[in-house]
Amino acid sequence: MSKAVEERIEAIIHRLLPETNYKNKYGKEAKLDERMKYYNTPGVSIAVINNFELEWARGFGLREAGKPEPVTETTLFQAGSISKPVFALAVMRLVQEGRLELDRDVNDYLKSWKIPSVSGWQPKVTIRQLLSHSAGLTLHGFPGYETTDEIPNVVQILNGQHPANTLAVEVNLIPGLQFRYSGGGTTVAQQLVVDWLGQPFAEIMSELLFKPLGLTNSTFEQPLPPYRHEFAATAHPWKGRPLQGKWHIYPEMAAAGLWTTPSDLARLGVELQLTLKNNSNVMLSADTLKQMLTSQVEDHMGIGFFLEGEGESGRFGHSGWDEGFVAQFVLSKHLGFGAVIMINSNEGNPMIKEIERAIAREYGWPGYFSDNINVNVPPNILNEYAGDYKATSGLQASVIQDGIDLSLRIQELSPIRLSPESETKFSTEGLNAVVDFERNGDGHVVALHIHQEGKSFRADKQFG
Repeated sequence: MSKAVEERIEAIIHRLLPETNYKNKYGKEAKLDERMKYYNTPGVSIAVINNFELEWARGFGLREAGKPEPVTETTLFQAGSISKPVFALAVMRLVQEGRLELDRDVNDYLKSWKIPSVSGWQPKVTIRQLLSHSAGLTLHGFPGYETTDEIPNVVQILNGQHPANTLAVEVNLIPGLQFRYSGGGTTVAQQLVVDWLGQPFAEIMSELLFKPLGLTNSTFEQPLPPYRHEFAATAHPWKGRPLQGKWHIYPEMAAAGLWTTPSDLARLGVELQLTLKNNSNVMLSADTLKQMLTSQVEDHMGIGFFLEGEGESGRFGHSGWDEGFVAQFVLSKHLGFGAVIMINSNEGNPMIKEIERAIAREYGWPGYFSDNINVNVPPNILNEYAGDYKATSGLQASVIQDGIDLSLRIQELSPIRLSPESETKFSTEGLNAVVDFERNGDGHVVALHIHQEGKSFRADKQFG
């Protein structure tokens, strides 16, 4: 490893960026070992992609609190919901090969279980909807099973039957209309693939994905085979205490059952980035992968992957949470950067973003820090926003222009400075609120919308 890369690693692990209560405002820089202690997190493993290559991978801390074995780059962690996009890649390979149809009714493929009817009405659900969380299916996630528990099969899980510890998976929203995260839907897709191909799930994933890419430290086998135990980190949900039995078992393998390393996920990430450049087709064609990274029913969700950023700074990835493990997987669509972070603690979840921010800053990821956005809105456009606004509740607001500056005054509050993120969207300086302006079909400004904490407030522009 070069001296330059070592210096980057040192800069990252000594300059983590803790969050504060305010968007784009960060606390005092902190060292990784200090934050691991603060969050009672014994072990961390990181891999960083730069210029379409796995630039470095390193483990920090211990596989289990109170024991001497260190985390290394080959230490296995549970990936949680990062299992979902990895699984989706394998499904899309089957689609690409013509063995599955993305928009066909899943009941045509399912044999051991079917999407149940609802009050006599039979929903049609597609693979596309299952993988983009738009099928209207229930069950967000899974708690897993202790190693001493009786483990249900997937059909029992889908039916919510003993010994399953979750409710049945059912359609209770009209399919295809909206995003609602559903690990239950991913589990339906798992059963579909097993039914259709007639093979064990972990074997299917190995043949479609891990073997072609040489990912020898990755498996969907549940329970984890004994020969891999010596390489696996122990789960520590809270207070740094090892989980009894070391980890949970997840028969919902496609949704939560992947064991892997940051290095393996980073190698997978590099393959995806090269595919997008048409420089590889080991697993998927560029067209198939681009379809996965196209927004489905909502802008932030593709097929298997969450999407963020725009244009050259666009990114895709997924986070993961199992009992005692948290992980993050983020990749650039076009610029060849990315990172994978895995920890063996739930309490350490906030530290994941602290590490990611430090990596993004050190490597200068374009578009990652929204406070770096520099947008100039012409004064004549700002003038169109200026004026008085009133909500149906009676709340009154004024938008005030002063040259190239814009501010918002609500009732008797002091004016709040607005910073442009685009020609129509403005952030409020220091506060976690966003303001955007609405135009009618004739192009006239007719309203403003204030968005904060998941709530939106509309006020209509007053004329005359």
